Amino acid sequence: MRKRPTQDRAQRTVEAIFKATAQIVDKEGLEALSTNKIAAKAGFSVGTLYQYFASREAVLEAMIDSERQRVIDEIHGILRDVVEGRIAPREALRLRIRALISAFGTGDRLSRAIVRMAWRMDFTDAVLQAQRESAEHIAIVWSQIGREGMRPLTPATLFVGTRAVMGAIRSASLENSPLLGTRDFEDELVHLVWGLTRP
Repeated sequence: MRKRPTQDRAQRTVEAIFKATAQIVDKEGLEALSTNKIAAKAGFSVGTLYQYFASREAVLEAMIDSERQRVIDEIHGILRDVVEGRIAPREALRLRIRALISAFGTGDRLSRAIVRMAWRMDFTDAVLQAQRESAEHIAIVWSQIGREGMRPLTPATLFVGTRAVMGAIRSASLENSPLLGTRDFEDELVHLVWGLTRP
């Protein structure tokens, strides 16, 4: 972003730009997106949009980064609950997977448009960095809880577990799979990752 919104009015402007972008992508597809269309749909001049974003790609990246940060904050809260003993590790795993499915697979229509757009743009440096940070955070939490009967998490285990979950959600999202949002899909992902923790 060229300018970070610090006041309520600026924040509302950015949110209107995000909403307009998602609506255009959802109805017309990514190829129809332009800064002029986004500005018109949001009810602003294109000059207002350019105060915050240099291009349509910059808008898309900011939208994706905003959603990614929201999910990371939610997942960190779940992991904190494990460390502080409020929830068991397996329940935390289920809640984490549920949060990922909700964020990246089954959210409301506009959220799904943003996520599918991110999947189609493939992996940006920010997305790859987020996956690395997520794996590192899990490793730190794992070392703190030290549960008996669980194997230590190696870098390979973390890599396989985090990428397997996101890969399955990505495929289900892009394929519009009827499995998304079902207990069976969630159960299989929990079973997959939990199996990696057993000796």
